[in-house]
Amino acid sequence: MKLTIDRQSTTPIYTQICDQLRRLILSGELSDGYLLPSERKLAAELGVHRNTVTRSYMELKSEGLIDARQGMGYRVHCRSIFAGMECQGMAKKPVHWEALIEDRYEDIRSAFDELYSMSYEEGMIPFGGGVAAREPYPAEEIAEYFEKALKGQTYFYSPYQGDAELRREITRLLETRGIRVRDANIQIFSEANQTMDFVNSLLLSPGDKVITPAMVSADVYRSIQLSGAHLITVPMDAQGMICDRLDALVERHHPKYIYVDSSFNNPTGAVLSIERRQKLLELSYRYRVPIIEEDESSDLYYDAPAPPSIRSMDTGSNVIYLYSFSLTFRPGLGISFVAADRSITGRLANMVSVRLAALDWAPQMIMLEYLRSGQYLLRLKDYRSVCRQKRDRMDQHLRRLASRFGLSYEKPAGGVYFWIRLPSGMEAGKLLAQAQNLGVTFIPGDLFDPTHKTGGDHIRLNYSYPSLQQIDTGMNLLEYAMEILQP
Repeated sequence: MKLTIDRQSTTPIYTQICDQLRRLILSGELSDGYLLPSERKLAAELGVHRNTVTRSYMELKSEGLIDARQGMGYRVHCRSIFAGMECQGMAKKPVHWEALIEDRYEDIRSAFDELYSMSYEEGMIPFGGGVAAREPYPAEEIAEYFEKALKGQTYFYSPYQGDAELRREITRLLETRGIRVRDANIQIFSEANQTMDFVNSLLLSPGDKVITPAMVSADVYRSIQLSGAHLITVPMDAQGMICDRLDALVERHHPKYIYVDSSFNNPTGAVLSIERRQKLLELSYRYRVPIIEEDESSDLYYDAPAPPSIRSMDTGSNVIYLYSFSLTFRPGLGISFVAADRSITGRLANMVSVRLAALDWAPQMIMLEYLRSGQYLLRLKDYRSVCRQKRDRMDQHLRRLASRFGLSYEKPAGGVYFWIRLPSGMEAGKLLAQAQNLGVTFIPGDLFDPTHKTGGDHIRLNYSYPSLQQIDTGMNLLEYAMEILQP
């Protein structure tokens, strides 16, 4: 057995000894039972301190490659048929995966995801999801637009910032909403969750503070929490997040940004008043704190349109505007985008190049065809008509349940959800268990509170995705579930 020491190397000497012995053992040159030199003898041969050899032997012993017996010294305790094979006598040590996963991912509550996914299982009536209506976009039409997009294409990868023509069409769409930006200010993503994740990765560091409404989408607050930031929640009423005392919160916490779901809030359906939108913008200018305004429901109004977006009132560049077609386009063909200062969209594009390599090409091309042809705006009218009909049908059932059981709610003026306060003494969790047994899903209200302390007496029902027949059947089953729990 010949070992060498490189005294010019930055690798510690005990590691050099350990590495060479390990290699000799695993290669089979030192067979099982081979008696190693004593610590003193090997130290003398190598010209090192005895403790250095001892440390090397202890390392190999901890790996199960050698053992030590009183009066016999150190022996190889590993028989390897060839390099890489399992050694006889070496304990199998399975990887402890749970210990390797970062704590922030261990803490994610999965109840929301499980209920959301369950909504689309075969046989379930899906009041728990949040997906666009299926009716307005015929499959044949989607196929026709896809075929049109394919013709003449030889390159099926999207630029990191998204297709240039699609971004130009989006700027035209935004102009009709009072938002004037260039295509360089647009960054395309696949859907709202991905958009939020990228923006949070760009802006947030562990320990940062973010101000949000008290009730907010679980996808939003979990993305913030995964970034290591802390949420400061603000009470809400029928006009959205209450802004009267935001000055004090901003001065105290110095938030990285203020998040607001301004039109037809998920889950409450509240619409932030024009006065509060102006108040938020004034705060942003005064304290130089960004606003992230998410918008996926403003186009789904059934009476009067929602007030102008905060981004449309922003004469500077303080608002990062997140828009999603997820509730107004064919399910499964999601497109969302960020409209923001070029310093934001440019860096988001860089992140896409590292984390995704390419954006989905096909949904962008189909969306481009709908925007360019004007069909998207025509279909939007169909969407509003379909969702209004479904809203009214669910409202009919809820009025009956309110009269019978005493639940309360406000009929939403837009969006895709009913936010319902259950009768006194009835818990959302117990009602969910009964409803699931009957084949109906919904989301309990506490899953929208980042603190999980409130909302236990509320439920959220989605009406955009289920058919009218499913709404009738599901609401009758929900009535039966409430009847079971009624004292």
